[in-house]
Amino acid sequence: MREYEMEVLEKYELEVNSTRRIRGAFYCDTKEGTMLLKETKISERRVPLLYLILNRLEKQGYLVDTPVFSKEGNLVQNSRDGTRYLMKKWYPGEECNLKREEDIFRAARKLGELHLGFQWYEPDLQEKEIFQKFQKEEVQEIPQNTQQSVCEEKKIDWTKLSPLLSKNPLEEMKRRNREMKKVRSFIRKRVAKNEFESYYLKHYEEIAWQAEKVTEQIERSGCQNLYERSIRERKMLHGDYNYHNVMILPENEVITNFERMRIGIQVDDLYYLLRKVMEKYHWKQKTGQNILEAYESVRQLKLDEREYLCLRLAYPEKFWKTASAYSRSNKAWLPEKSVEKLQTAVEQTKEKEVFLREVFE
Repeated sequence: MREYEMEVLEKYELEVNSTRRIRGAFYCDTKEGTMLLKETKISERRVPLLYLILNRLEKQGYLVDTPVFSKEGNLVQNSRDGTRYLMKKWYPGEECNLKREEDIFRAARKLGELHLGFQWYEPDLQEKEIFQKFQKEEVQEIPQNTQQSVCEEKKIDWTKLSPLLSKNPLEEMKRRNREMKKVRSFIRKRVAKNEFESYYLKHYEEIAWQAEKVTEQIERSGCQNLYERSIRERKMLHGDYNYHNVMILPENEVITNFERMRIGIQVDDLYYLLRKVMEKYHWKQKTGQNILEAYESVRQLKLDEREYLCLRLAYPEKFWKTASAYSRSNKAWLPEKSVEKLQTAVEQTKEKEVFLREVFE
C-alpha cells in the first residue's frame, strides 16, 4: 500500500492487522471485521443515499457492502493525489463462479429475495439526523451571506436524496435504434472499410429489423404500464446485478456494488443477470430455465413482467452495445476484440431465438 493510501486508512477508527491489493481495491483485515478500501467516482450528493439504502438492507438481514464513516464523519475520503476512496464492509467469500451453476442459481434466488421488499421511502427522523454532518460540510463551502437560507432549505428538502429514475424502456429502444442506424450511415460513407465495418453492414439489416420488431412489440404491450407502475410504487433495483457483484458464502450470499441502484422495473436486474450468463452458456435452455425457476421460487413474476423480460432479451443488446462502442472509438484503429464481439452477437441470434421460443412460449 502506498503512502497516500496509508494516510487515507489512518482517517478511519479501524485497527488494521494487514492489507493486500486486490482488483481495483485494498482488502483490509481489521479488528472490526473485513473491510475494502476502494477508489470511487460516486458523487458527494449520492454517497449519503448509498449509505442510507445499504444500512436499511443491512438492518433487514442482508449482507451488503455498506460504506463506513471516517473519524470526521465522512464517507468519501480524498488522498493527497486527488484520488477519492470509499471504505466499505466486506466479506471473506468468493465471487459467484460462472462455471458453477449452483452459484448462479443462488444469485438468482437472492435477487428474488431482494426484490420482495426493495422499495424507496423517505428517510425517517432518525435517518435524517445521521446526515446532518453531510449538510454542515456542504454549507461551509457556501458564501457566508447565504449559509442560513440554504441550510434551512436543505433541512426540509429531502426529495433531493431520492434515487434516480430508470429511463423509459420504450424511449431507450428507440434511441438505440437511431444510434445503430447512424453508425450504418457513417460506415457507408467511408471509402476503405475495415473488417468490423464490413461485417456490420453485412448484418445490419437483419439485426435492425429485429430491433424494430421488438420495439413495436414493446409499444403495443403493457410494458409502458409496468414502467409507470414501478415508478409510482417506487420499486428499487440494483442496477448492475451480475455474477461479479455477488459473493458466495457457505450459508449466505453477499450483494455488492449498489452504485447504480435506481427506481424502475425490477425485472431489469433479472434480465441483466440472465443475459450475461446466457451469453456465456450459448443460450443453453436448461440453465436459463433453472435461473428463472430459482428467482421465481422466491418471487413469482407477473404476466407483464414476464412479457417485458422476454422482449428485453429479444432485443439485440450486444449488437447495439458493440456499435455504440465503435461510435465512440478511434475509427483508425479498432481492437480485434470488437470484431469478435460483433460476430458473437450475430452468431448467437439464432440460439437466443430458440431459447426464447422454448422458455417463454
